[in-house]
Amino acid sequence: MKSIAILWCTLLCTPFFAQEEEGNLTQYPQEIGVDGYFSVGNLGGTFTLGLKYGFKFGEEDMFIAGPALRIQRSWSNQNGVKYNYNILGLGGFFHARFYNVLFAGMELEVMNAPTIYNINFPNKKLTPTCFVGGGYSQQFDTGFRFNLGVFYDVINNPFSPFRPYYIARQENGVLIPIMYRMALFFPIGGRN
Repeated sequence: MKSIAILWCTLLCTPFFAQEEEGNLTQYPQEIGVDGYFSVGNLGGTFTLGLKYGFKFGEEDMFIAGPALRIQRSWSNQNGVKYNYNILGLGGFFHARFYNVLFAGMELEVMNAPTIYNINFPNKKLTPTCFVGGGYSQQFDTGFRFNLGVFYDVINNPFSPFRPYYIARQENGVLIPIMYRMALFFPIGGRN
């Protein structure tokens, strides 16, 4: 996990520059993306927050890529047995945007997740996820961008902390690793 954290910090701190224009380097604009999930009930709840730090590149900033961080907090009180856990995930993402209407992308994360979710189980393991998908993407006049997409988890790890959020099941009750995700992206920086 330490090597993943070091890699993530290195990617975050590495300057991304375009080609040289008239003797000056032009830095590409950047965006901060936020997605989240909140669920609460009589027996417990979950809160998750995903942060993305994206570097825009390509013609008219058609592509965005960068590191991602995810934090999740879950708690429960089932039959008087209380437990809670935190999950930290690191990874990266790549999105391609088309005509200010559509996007397609891939999001990779490795999460330090419990191996069993319904009891207080202290063992955690690194759990990889790889979401591929796309959907609606709209840039608004105030500068922020709204994404609403459907993603498929290619790895479908049985210990993935995203499993409770999958939105489809087969007739026999087996989960299909599809989930929706809404995200907001806010521009930062700018071209010199």
